[in-house]
Parts: sequence; structure tokens; C-alpha cells
Amino acid sequence: MIRALLWLLGAILLGGIVHLSTVLAMPKAATQDAYSRLVPLTKVNAMVPLPAPTAENSVMPFMDPAFSAAVCRYDLSGGTIKLNAPLSQAYTSVTFYTRNSVAYYAIDDRAAGRRAIELDLMTPEQHAQVPEEEDVTAADRLIIESPTSTGLIVLRTLAPEPGLMAMARRALANAQCRIEPVQ
Repeated sequence: MIRALLWLLGAILLGGIVHLSTVLAMPKAATQDAYSRLVPLTKVNAMVPLPAPTAENSVMPFMDPAFSAAVCRYDLSGGTIKLNAPLSQAYTSVTFYTRNSVAYYAIDDRAAGRRAIELDLMTPEQHAQVPEEEDVTAADRLIIESPTSTGLIVLRTLAPEPGLMAMARRALANAQCRIEPVQ
């Protein structure tokens, strides 16, 4: 009886180890991650609006049809990124992802407190080279450090009613994601 319980405990333990290692390995083994899906649709260091999701077709899984979205696929090897995202009337958010789909920073219109979300995206090495300016405070210039040199910036605007989707898309159309060359 004890021998059977030990075998059962060993099988459960082995099953748990296999399950945990599979779950942890899947993100690295997946070939159709968000970055790979967006490569054919986007240009590097440019904000590109995504098509509206439908029941039959969606660029990314679980996209909310009440939101309009745009993506900037960035590469910081040529310089820093300057992001300017005008706010919509309802809600605007910006989320930063690494190449491996790990979210490392997010900001929304309530936290921005202005008419636009303006920030600089750079690597820690590029940030170390930025000269300190006494006149500029952290509230004046928001600097985000990217843990990787490539990744995604996802901008979302809410259309609380279907008739306001055009307003949400206009806010996205005016968003800019441009490279600032290294000096």
C-alpha cells in the first residue's frame, strides 16, 4: 500500500514538473508572438493604425472592438524614440512591450495630465548619455528606459459608442513615433 502511494506521489510530482516546465517554455517556443504577427503590417519606428477587429478576423487575439489601436515597432539602435500621442475625448493608453511581449511600462491619459502623452524612449546606455539640464524637471520630460533595443509601443483609444470610433481613429492618426538620431 505504501509503495503504491509513493508511486502515485512520484507520478504527481513528475507531472507537475513537466507541466510547469512546459508552461514556462511556451513563450520562448511560440513562433507567432505579437511582434512576429506585426512585422508584415508595420514599419520600424513609425506609428501604424491597426485594422478594426471583427468576429472573423483580428490581427491580435482578444482585441476589443470598442478600442482603436495603433502600433509602433521600434528599434533603438539608431537613436532614441520620441513619442507624441494626442489624447482622445474618452480614454487613451500607451503600453510598452519588449520583443518577447513582456509589458514593462504603461501610461494613460489620466496619468499624463496634459493634452498629449509626450515621452522619450531609450536604452539605459542612451539615458546615461543624456546631459542633465537644470531647467528640465521629471514632470517636463518623461523618459522611459527600454530593457531591450527592439519592441512594441501599443496606443489604444476608446470609442464609448460606435459613432465615436471616427474620433478615436483621428486621435491615433495624429500620433507620432519618430527616431531621434544619436548625437
